[in-house]
Amino acid sequence: MTTRGARAGEGARYRDADDLDVEEALALVKDDNARAQAESVPAPAAQGGRPGPAARHATTPWPQARAIAARAAARSEAPGTHRAAVSVPLDLALGLTLAAPLTALTDLPSFDTSAMDGWAVAGPGPWDVRDKGVLAGHAEPAPLTDGEAVRIATGARIPPDTTAVLRSEHGRTDDKSRLHATRDLVHGQDIRPRGQECRSGDQLLPAGTLVTPAVLGLAAAAGYDTVTAVPRPRVDVLILGDELLTEGLPHDGLIRDALGPMLPSWLRALGAEVTAVRRLGDDAEALHKAITTSDADLIVTTGGTASGPVDHVHPTLRRIGAELLVDGVKVRPGHPMLLARTKEHQHLVGLPGNPLAAISGLLTLAEPLLRTLAARRAPEPYTLPLKDTAHGHPYDTRLIPVVLRGDHAVPLHYNGPAMLRGVAAADALAVVPPGGARAGQEAELLDLPWASAGIGVCFT
Repeated sequence: MTTRGARAGEGARYRDADDLDVEEALALVKDDNARAQAESVPAPAAQGGRPGPAARHATTPWPQARAIAARAAARSEAPGTHRAAVSVPLDLALGLTLAAPLTALTDLPSFDTSAMDGWAVAGPGPWDVRDKGVLAGHAEPAPLTDGEAVRIATGARIPPDTTAVLRSEHGRTDDKSRLHATRDLVHGQDIRPRGQECRSGDQLLPAGTLVTPAVLGLAAAAGYDTVTAVPRPRVDVLILGDELLTEGLPHDGLIRDALGPMLPSWLRALGAEVTAVRRLGDDAEALHKAITTSDADLIVTTGGTASGPVDHVHPTLRRIGAELLVDGVKVRPGHPMLLARTKEHQHLVGLPGNPLAAISGLLTLAEPLLRTLAARRAPEPYTLPLKDTAHGHPYDTRLIPVVLRGDHAVPLHYNGPAMLRGVAAADALAVVPPGGARAGQEAELLDLPWASAGIGVCFT
């Protein structure tokens, strides 16, 4: 159903971006920006022309922005940093990444076990049946002698000297209460021998394995109460904007805050622990205090990343001496997103204020950074052909909501920067190269964390 391949358009230059470190990635962006400036010829103002590319803010190509985010986190997670592995109880470990191999603490099974309900039998039949059967969870039963059988339940310990287990449906008793097999019985049949699955000390899973429900079950079976895992990255969310309401209907120029309810859940789905959600309005001093006093691994801000009179993110980052790694991305929606290193082991992702633009920023910058901090593997890139034409931006990558139908991705309407109606019904975002993509053209897809829920609503 899926097709593997390199990204189209501008992504081709960055096909191997994940192999670059941060310095190499930033150097590549600078080279591209310098080339764009050298090739541009600004139109003279006296002639009424618009400033050429050299006069505009140089932004980062979308694939490279994602690579910079991933590598920035990798640099901050060098050996010996503060995010050491932790011991986590099994009931709290789902979604974490193993920081150490999972090694069997016991043989599995730890004793010879019946694989079926039936009779444990010794020697050839027919067999005399003991009065008292063998149940799971009981101590080792007495040995059997040739010609003897005992009722046994699945999971119960096999009596010593047992030849095989005769399934309930494959045995019958005669009028003398002797047991007969109705099918041939093979030595060792339906017995799970000790150590069949593993021996104590065997490596069951390597470090770097994502803890799934099945991993939790295996760990429990192998004798674990806790696992050694990479802790969830801690994230503080700062909601900016005086125009935002937390309840009720929009009125008098005020609008409902969609990001406050949405971002924490989205970040948790990306593997983060949301440690705070704070509403700061358009207050530069409150923003400065919130950033400088945060001890989170990642700070996520909403809005305020442009250059308007109340856009305080850039001035605040300059004030604290932050290192700006990505300042604008060649992607729509979400162009004015940014990534900065605020402390040695802390980053800030500045999201645009429009909801779909903010989602674009999450998947472009926050997702690869959080994935690296959590030691998760990058998802395997995949493509599907588009069912319909997807209109693109002349120069920038475009991310549009799609639903997956059979072997095609269907672009959705309601995909403007401020709209959530399309993405609320989507399975993924399609990566549309500059200039757009025609019907039938392969497009890279970014899965949404809940894509398997199958809501089944399609706004086309």
